[in-house]
Amino acid sequence: MRNYPYKTATHVLGYLGEVDEKKTKNDKYYIKGDLAGVSGIEAAYEKLLRGKKGMSIKLVDVHNREQGKFQNGQFDTLPITGNQLISTINVQLQSYGEQLMKNKVGAIVAIEPSSGEILCLISSPTFDPNLLVGRERSKNYITLLKNKNKPLFNRALQGVYPPGSTFKLINGLIALQEGVVKHNTILRCNNGYEYGNNKKVGCHPHKDYVNLIKSIEISCNTYFCNIYNQYFNQFNSSLKAYDSWYSHVASFGIGSFMNNDFLIGNKGKLPKSNYFNTLYRGSWNANTIISMAIGQGELLLTPIQMANMTAIIANRGYYYTPHIIKKIEGENEIDSIFKIKRFSSIHSQYFIPIIIGMEKVVYGSHGTAKNSQIKNIILCGKTGTAENPHGEDHSIFIAFAPKYNPKIAIAVYVENGGWGSTWAAPIGSL
Repeated sequence: MRNYPYKTATHVLGYLGEVDEKKTKNDKYYIKGDLAGVSGIEAAYEKLLRGKKGMSIKLVDVHNREQGKFQNGQFDTLPITGNQLISTINVQLQSYGEQLMKNKVGAIVAIEPSSGEILCLISSPTFDPNLLVGRERSKNYITLLKNKNKPLFNRALQGVYPPGSTFKLINGLIALQEGVVKHNTILRCNNGYEYGNNKKVGCHPHKDYVNLIKSIEISCNTYFCNIYNQYFNQFNSSLKAYDSWYSHVASFGIGSFMNNDFLIGNKGKLPKSNYFNTLYRGSWNANTIISMAIGQGELLLTPIQMANMTAIIANRGYYYTPHIIKKIEGENEIDSIFKIKRFSSIHSQYFIPIIIGMEKVVYGSHGTAKNSQIKNIILCGKTGTAENPHGEDHSIFIAFAPKYNPKIAIAVYVENGGWGSTWAAPIGSL
């Protein structure tokens, strides 16, 4: 049985469900009627949490009346309680984030960059975990399952979304690493990026020439479309150019599960070059897939991938695999895979201008998130607005703080929230 003193972190903790016949056949520990973890920590750490069953063999007569212990109880065993687990979640931060996301659909994931510990993991809408305990569990589960806003669906781990303009930071890093631009390379916006037969990626009319740092502050589409095209032009084929770009992007944990300690997740979508080769029959270039320059098109990320991407920028090039368990009773350390420092393909010096640009997003005179400043803490962030063909655009914000020795990296995604500065950025800074 479970009791939840905090009505929070439901998607983190997960819930128990009755085992099916397949489970009882595959694992002899279980018999019909037993409960086992279905999602979250409950599922991922089921074998540690379940402990060991005790057994009492009783002697009965032909009428099934108890006649005492069988052979004086010499075969009886005591049950052993499962291990205590301490999660990485900060319960106050988790509860506050859930309040901020009330009546919204989306997710928040926050990570401590120096350890990979997940500080909060919020999927909205959520539900009271006590609903899935006791006799009403099955009835409540059906009600939750039929809810149109899908409260059982873990958007933080399984939801896939276009990263929008937040992804410009990755393309800026790749361009710096490959020598396409320097931090002071200037380009003119001219109200958008024109290509092909009168095709255009629109942008706000930025009057002056902009460099990389300024282009991050004002989120200039034109700048990043230009450097994406220039990057491709350095190679003698689109295939080689894309493969090189793909390798850089994948080094940020994008397009993979990242091997965290949850059993569920989604690797998102980072297509390989043969996908476009098949789609366009071998005739394509940077302009064919120019939406990728600004985080649109075929590119899809999960909120936990976006938070991890932000942690890499905060660390100037590396990350620890995000994980949810801090300590296991009786064991000295958590799994060693969570202690390994994993490096992106970008050298640390190239993160400096990107971080300066992120600081100006919040504190610059034309910053897209200047409404989300924090007193006495330097917050470095990037807004995003992802196009949504089914309705209002999605509101996105990624950030870390403070600028030096960062303690938190966060990704906020509000479905149908409009501009990144409208909902996601204020929530992120709070």
